[in-house]
Amino acid sequence: MIYEKAKCIRFLMMDVDGVLTDGKVIYNDQGLEIKMFNVKDGVGIKLLKEAGIDVVMVSSRKSEAVRHRAHDLGIGAVFLGVSNKLRLYEDLLKQKGLRHQDAGYIGDDIADIPVLKKVGLAMTVADAAEEVKDVADYVTHKKGGEGAVREVCQLILKAQDKWPQFR
Repeated sequence: MIYEKAKCIRFLMMDVDGVLTDGKVIYNDQGLEIKMFNVKDGVGIKLLKEAGIDVVMVSSRKSEAVRHRAHDLGIGAVFLGVSNKLRLYEDLLKQKGLRHQDAGYIGDDIADIPVLKKVGLAMTVADAAEEVKDVADYVTHKKGGEGAVREVCQLILKAQDKWPQFR
């Protein structure tokens, strides 16, 4: 059933803190925010994009570190300081002319639940809030910031027979 849902994905929206990072926020002495991202997640995202799947990053926080990471990955659509992720999701779907079953979402906390309940493929990380796991179609084996996004990318690409075969 997961592979059937993953076959339809043309658009992946993902939360940042707790999904692309381990959820920790570090500030230096100047008050600048520092985040750690996993390189394997980045490779997975790039492979999704190469396969023609649209990728969007969304966060309720405003962070220049996230904007820099999105730029590194070639993601032009990054939405920061979003208080209503469901409204953003529905607006993006409408703009792109997509249906719910064409979309996947990966989140880790209660603010993500409204979107997870609407998308065709609802995913969360191993260390997500229990309420989120209860509504997810798929819970990764990896924790947020430790390759969970790569796992999701690989799942989608394999379901669509687009995972590169390296020997």
